[in-house]
Amino acid sequence: MILLLSAPTFPTFISSTTTKLRCRTIRATAVATPPKDAVLVRRAAEVADLSAGLTSPHPNFGCVIARKDREVVGEGFLYAQGTKCAELQAVEKAGELARGATAYLNLEPGDCCGDYTAVSSLVQAGISRVVVGLRHPLQHLRGKSIQALRSEGIQVDVVGEDLQSKLLEEALRSCLIVNAPLLFRSAYHVPFSVLKYAMTLDGKIAASSGHASWVSSKLSRNRVFELRGRSDAIIVGGSTVRRDDPRLTARHGGSHVPVRIVMSQTLDLPDEAKLWNVFDAYTIVATQRGARKDVQRKLATKGVEVVEFDILNPRDVMAYCYDRGYLSILWECGGTLAAPAISAGIIHKVFAFIAPKIIGGVNAPSPVGELGMIQMSQALNLIDVSFEQIGPDMLISGFLQPIPDLSPIIPSADESSSLDPKMSPYDTNIISFYKTWDPFGAFSNFSPHPLHMPNENGDYFTWPTVEHYYQAHKFIGVDSPLALDFVEHIKLTKSPEEAARMGRKLQREHPELVRPDWESTKIDTMYRALNCKFSTYPQLNSMLKSTAGSVLVEASPHDLFWGGGREGEGLNYLGRLLMRLRSELLGEVSKVNITESA
Repeated sequence: MILLLSAPTFPTFISSTTTKLRCRTIRATAVATPPKDAVLVRRAAEVADLSAGLTSPHPNFGCVIARKDREVVGEGFLYAQGTKCAELQAVEKAGELARGATAYLNLEPGDCCGDYTAVSSLVQAGISRVVVGLRHPLQHLRGKSIQALRSEGIQVDVVGEDLQSKLLEEALRSCLIVNAPLLFRSAYHVPFSVLKYAMTLDGKIAASSGHASWVSSKLSRNRVFELRGRSDAIIVGGSTVRRDDPRLTARHGGSHVPVRIVMSQTLDLPDEAKLWNVFDAYTIVATQRGARKDVQRKLATKGVEVVEFDILNPRDVMAYCYDRGYLSILWECGGTLAAPAISAGIIHKVFAFIAPKIIGGVNAPSPVGELGMIQMSQALNLIDVSFEQIGPDMLISGFLQPIPDLSPIIPSADESSSLDPKMSPYDTNIISFYKTWDPFGAFSNFSPHPLHMPNENGDYFTWPTVEHYYQAHKFIGVDSPLALDFVEHIKLTKSPEEAARMGRKLQREHPELVRPDWESTKIDTMYRALNCKFSTYPQLNSMLKSTAGSVLVEASPHDLFWGGGREGEGLNYLGRLLMRLRSELLGEVSKVNITESA
């Protein structure tokens, strides 16, 4: 049972950045819309949410295709970055029934910058009308697909601009919620953060002794596993590690495993803890610069990454998570850490599981520590509050900050981006890429560009992505049935994230099955895959050539071999290989031009 409260009120503590978000503009030509348009836009948002928790958080895209009588003939959703787009899946399911039909999208296409499959699939299928819930929130993608569809003669109606009604306002809300992580990240330049806690009816998260197993029911704990699966990382404080020794894994059977982050100023941490086992999930310890170097060394030997901050605080940790490309963070900390996180304005949503129990205790901990408020009028009100009964418990959830609607920032039809002609030729232009939806995101190994390449026997096989090809080749050529199984399993993974996770895990657990020349051949392996990718797709070839004169940097903050690292300490071999390939492609063009001139 879910009950939604109406008429949300905005809290007064929102930072000044919120005031920069203008109200949605309505075109003078906006018209009323049939009720079923709203129903199908909402359905597109529901379909988009189907992948949540299966892969690393990414923009959620859903597509629903319906005929003029509103019969749904095809649906699709983006499973993960680097997989088949929602629009292509939907038109494939609809077949000939897509011709003349309407496509309903919760979000303007743009899951991979530089890839135009979503638009071309709708055009080629004969779609006559597209209804878009939200323009893309990222500036470099906003409005591009809408303009491309209109240039092909397809009618495009954007909710709130071309269409308006009370029902569509509710449908729009669904579109905002399903992509709240991307919207918050785009507006505030921090990941979307959720504070989760379980407490008794009298507001305690543990007994006075600190014992907390279990406050809530098993059904509620299963819901927490789902929340973890929707997150890039889970944050706890050092006291939680000392008191509870948690694992902080999703345990939902899916392939996505969030990173565990421990915030500890003094590194007063146990020598042995479940979080120090990094075989199933990666662990980062964030601490104050210079804190207990002996403990840092011990953690490093266990495979735990230690990151030092000049002053450890929630906002700087969120800035760090933003740099790592995270979209969504789950805070499972105690009240001592929850309070400064809320005060810093980086907590956007709260999930409170309330158990019908009373534990009492003057010194029993509560979910949120001191906020400095002395009057009830200063209390923070949640927005869009919902109530859901989970077994014996009640889940109350709501937003501490309104979901930013960035759609008013619409580029004009004739807007174009160009380099500053006054730029000095001696200034080095650096182009960074990381996530597929970033500018130049198609350079990523995770981009959805299949490769048709020969295997070890010379037989051609279509690899879903560069990452699939690279990870599988760690085990190709090894005389072992188990190694062959590894290759086949990597081939069949549904997303590049899963291929990367499986390849790294198998390499770590079975080093004896990694080909003995891997360290000396992995760069050539990657280059073969990149060469095939940029030779197969003309638009990628053109994009790579367009970066001539710029330094390409793979902006992974943690892969110090293929990426550039957080502070430029990485070797950036992926960027180097792309620049080498770019030089070869430009050289070939020059030779052709010289021949033609002769």
